[in-house]
Amino acid sequence: MPEEITSGSFAGDERPTAPAEKQGRLDAPKAARLYQALTAGHDELFALLDDTDPEVTANILKNPGLSEDHLLALLKRRDLPESLVKALARHPLVTGSRRLTIAVAANPSTPAHVLSSILPQLFLFELVALLHIPGAPADMKYAVERVVLAKIPETELGNKITLARRGTAAILDALIKGGDPRLVEAVLDNPKLKEATLYTFLGSGAATAETISAIARHPRWKSRPNLRSALLKNRKTPLVWFHMLLSGLPAPELQALSLARHLTPQQQAAIREECNKRGVRKL
Repeated sequence: MPEEITSGSFAGDERPTAPAEKQGRLDAPKAARLYQALTAGHDELFALLDDTDPEVTANILKNPGLSEDHLLALLKRRDLPESLVKALARHPLVTGSRRLTIAVAANPSTPAHVLSSILPQLFLFELVALLHIPGAPADMKYAVERVVLAKIPETELGNKITLARRGTAAILDALIKGGDPRLVEAVLDNPKLKEATLYTFLGSGAATAETISAIARHPRWKSRPNLRSALLKNRKTPLVWFHMLLSGLPAPELQALSLARHLTPQQQAAIREECNKRGVRKL
């Protein structure tokens, strides 16, 4: 072993250079680790990937036996410094590998500008997978969502349905706005769907008798007071659901609903009938 091994850098120097404050001889254990990082074989290199010394990691990147599997394992670390992730993003093994490019995007230390250059290269469900990484930073998820939302208009229906089952709240909000019954059905079962999204949808022109029926019969949503109110205020709500929802409406709300003049004659007649049955005075 050489008498002196100096520390590495991320700049891709031909020979590692020690920082100014550490000029001269390194302590023997660190010198050995730096040398090992440069010369270790395939299996031995895996054992070095958990070393938190950035100089050791920089030397690992110069090891001629470094492989895609080594870098995948390294990128699973959540404590990598931003400077190292930037260096990894430029590494020839990474730029030539889709798996490694995705792994860089998935690492929480990836700088925003690096992430923004990677995301447009990814396929729709590669992006969706990033949204489901436990503990992923909020700004990373927001950036991914923006790219997914931009892809929705050109996405085929089958993929939209899959996206409706796996998407985040913001993605579901975008998907349901079009009112396609097949998408609405898929969105309703997604646990990330927010009640406010459905309330807005029911007040929009996109809601149809078919999609209203899907919401009215859904076990998760049919008993929500705000959604019941929205369903009863929509003139497209089928009479079968309108009668059923009226029967459970509190008297003060029934009385207020009797003032609604935008409802169909059949709906207004159902309100009068329910008021008479319960002895509720119409306003």
